[in-house]
Amino acid sequence: MSARRGGVSDSGPVAHFLFFRGRITPKAEEITRLRAAAERVANSYGLEIFDVQLRREPIGMVLRVVIDRPDLGRVETPAESVGIEDCQRVSQDLSALLDVEDEFGTDLGEKYTLEVSSPGLDRPLRHEADYRRFSGRLAKIVTREPIERQSAFAGRIKGVEDGAVMLEEGRKTHRVPLDRIKRANLDVEF
Repeated sequence: MSARRGGVSDSGPVAHFLFFRGRITPKAEEITRLRAAAERVANSYGLEIFDVQLRREPIGMVLRVVIDRPDLGRVETPAESVGIEDCQRVSQDLSALLDVEDEFGTDLGEKYTLEVSSPGLDRPLRHEADYRRFSGRLAKIVTREPIERQSAFAGRIKGVEDGAVMLEEGRKTHRVPLDRIKRANLDVEF
C-alpha cells in the first residue's frame, strides 16, 4: 500500500501518528483538545460532534469521531441524516488539521487510525431532545429498574410528556420516565 502520513491512499484510510507523551492512554484534556479540533472541522460543514473516542484496540490506537446534523427542533427524516460524503469531508479535513497542529502533543510516536462516521441507523438516544427529534420512529428502551414488571420496551416514539417518553407498542402506550432509562436507541426500519 502506498500511503503518506495523514493522507488517503487508493486502498483506504491511512494510519496517522499520535503519541501521548509516553503514556498508553490519553488524559482527559487531550481528548478535550481532540474534540475541539473535530468540532471546528464539523462546524465548518454545518455538522456537530456526537462523540469522540480514543481507544487502544487490537489494531492499535483508534481515534473514532462520530458526526451528526444539529437538532433542528423538528422531526428528522432519514434523508436528512449524515451521509458518506459528510464523513469523507470531515475525515480529510480533520486528518490535515491533526497533521499540522502540534497542540495535541502529537510528537512522532504511536500509529493510530482515524475513523469518522455517523451515529448510524440504530443511533443511541441520550437526551429528551433526541426523543422529540425522532418522534414517529421505532425505538428500543431499557430501564434501570422495571416499570410495571417490564424493563425492556420497543415501539414507536410518540413524544415526551412530563419527563416521560411516550412509546406506542401496538395498542398500548408506555410512559417511560427519562430518569429511569438506562439505554435507548432507534430501531432500524426499512
